[in-house]
Amino acid sequence: MKRRLHTPEGQVRIIGGRWRNTRLTVPDSPGLRPTPDRVRETLFNWLMPKLPQSSVLDLFAGSGALGLEAVSRGASHATLIEQDPVLVQRLRQTAQRLSAQSIVRIVHEDARQWLARQPGGLADIAFVDPPFSADLWEQTLALLLPRLNPGAWLYLEHPIDTAPELSLDWPLHREGRTREVRFALYRGPEG
Repeated sequence: MKRRLHTPEGQVRIIGGRWRNTRLTVPDSPGLRPTPDRVRETLFNWLMPKLPQSSVLDLFAGSGALGLEAVSRGASHATLIEQDPVLVQRLRQTAQRLSAQSIVRIVHEDARQWLARQPGGLADIAFVDPPFSADLWEQTLALLLPRLNPGAWLYLEHPIDTAPELSLDWPLHREGRTREVRFALYRGPEG
C-alpha cells in the first residue's frame, strides 16, 4: 500500500465584499492557524468604516485571509508578507485567480527583515498574527509601529494567556476572545 505524498489541506473563505465566498486553500503547515470566520467577521465589522481606500499590511500572511478580506471589502491595496515558500506560491496563485495582482502585493520574506528596510508610511491598517510558538510580537511591533501612517489601526491576534505590550500611544479600541485566542484592535497616534 502506498502512502500519500501530499498533506491534507483545509479551506477558509472570504466572508464579505466583492470576493465573498471565495475559498482559500490552507495547506497543513506548522504554525499556520488561519483566523476563524467568526473572528474575521467581528474584526471587519469593527473596521468597516475605516476600510474604504485604506492601505493594508498583512504580516505573517499565511492563507492571506486577513489581507484579501480587507481588499475584498474596499481597501485600496494590500501587501502580504510571508516567509514560507509554499504559502507564498498559494498566495500568488490566489491573487492571479482573483485578478488582483495590481492591488495585492505578495512579498516572500521574513516580516522582521522586510520591516527593517522600510521607510514610514507603510499602511493605514496592519494585521499581526504570527505563529504563536515563535513569540515574534515584541520584535515585530518594535519595527512596525513607527512605520505605520498616523492614526493607523493595528490588529493583533495572540494566545489568550499572553498579551503583547503596547505603549500608551496605542490605546485598545476593541477586543474579543475565543477559547484559544485573544484578538484586539488598537488605534495609533495621529501624528
